[in-house]
Amino acid sequence: MPAMRASRALLGAVACWCSLVAAAPPTPAEIAQICAEVEDRSHCGRLIEELQLKRLPNLARREGNALMVSLYPSGAATFIDSDDPVNGRSYSLWDYIDGINAVVLYTSAGESSGYTLLQRTTNRRFDLPAEPQLSPDRQRIVTVDVCSSHCANEIAVWTVSNRGVFKELVWTPDPAWTDASAKWKDAETLTIDYSTAGSASGVLERKLGDVSWKRPAST
Repeated sequence: MPAMRASRALLGAVACWCSLVAAAPPTPAEIAQICAEVEDRSHCGRLIEELQLKRLPNLARREGNALMVSLYPSGAATFIDSDDPVNGRSYSLWDYIDGINAVVLYTSAGESSGYTLLQRTTNRRFDLPAEPQLSPDRQRIVTVDVCSSHCANEIAVWTVSNRGVFKELVWTPDPAWTDASAKWKDAETLTIDYSTAGSASGVLERKLGDVSWKRPAST
């Protein structure tokens, strides 16, 4: 019996781990379908959360306006939605990044939106302007805050460690782009897809050692 209980516990742990590893952020097609007739950004986030809670059944749960995310190895981080007209903010489960044991939440406040990265081992939380993409060596993430209006027009590389998440490098396209996305080609190179105001588009590669990157003044 003790051996059987141990086997069941091990299987349960493996099943839990596999359910998290299988996570993936919602695809553009899923977002378009789910949020086709939403009332606002918060409503969209909540509908996406319903999908992600099913994909990540052991990671988080929703109770009214409270989202509880499990920490590792124990405990929970609670995020409370607020409809305050000045300081109100809503949180929705978006993704799990296995490589750094972190949870990504979609956040919205009025007409603005962003993301919060939660490190599950330390309960540290970091606001990000765009969805993070993890590098192959798990040492960095990249965010692309580029759009036609109300964006910083900035591509940023952040270092990730047990001490937290810190902005390491930034680059601003000039002239500004209307849309962009970035993927890691390798641990030191980004592949960036972009569009311009004239409807032109292109792809470029940018190594982290390129002189065009700037370091934030705070670092």
